[in-house]
Amino acid sequence: MTLRELFLENFAGDLEYHPRRGVLYLGLAGAALCFWIFSAPQTKFSATPLVFGLGSLTLLLKGIFLLRKSSEGLGLTQSEFDDLSDASTRKSLPSLPSQVAQIVQDFGVGPLLLWPLLNAGKDIDHSWINPPRVPVFLTGAILFLLGWVIRRLTS
Repeated sequence: MTLRELFLENFAGDLEYHPRRGVLYLGLAGAALCFWIFSAPQTKFSATPLVFGLGSLTLLLKGIFLLRKSSEGLGLTQSEFDDLSDASTRKSLPSLPSQVAQIVQDFGVGPLLLWPLLNAGKDIDHSWINPPRVPVFLTGAILFLLGWVIRRLTS
């Protein structure tokens, strides 16, 4: 498996139309965003609330893609896309541990990839001198790797 295939499998491999999973992702995104919103003002911009805020963005985005019928063919070749219409080749839902691992992995992608947004926050609010970039990035990387390891162990 090439590196490109590995990333496609992790990021776009399970973006097929599935409204129940989409609603679950949107609910988890709302809960994570509420954690950031309702954090105490003095701790709102510390590492843990920022991880929840950035993680909620990726869960929200994936929830939207899971609710769209047209997102099922993302990352597929034309022949694989043509095979989607055949009912015998449709993917079944993964096991519960695999789904939980995927949610943890998707949540970890937020802080892992969106930590540069903390620099934009620093530019907007000049009183925020030292954003916790490294702890947010490391927490995202740990969550992503934890989800990946759990997925590999349960498959």
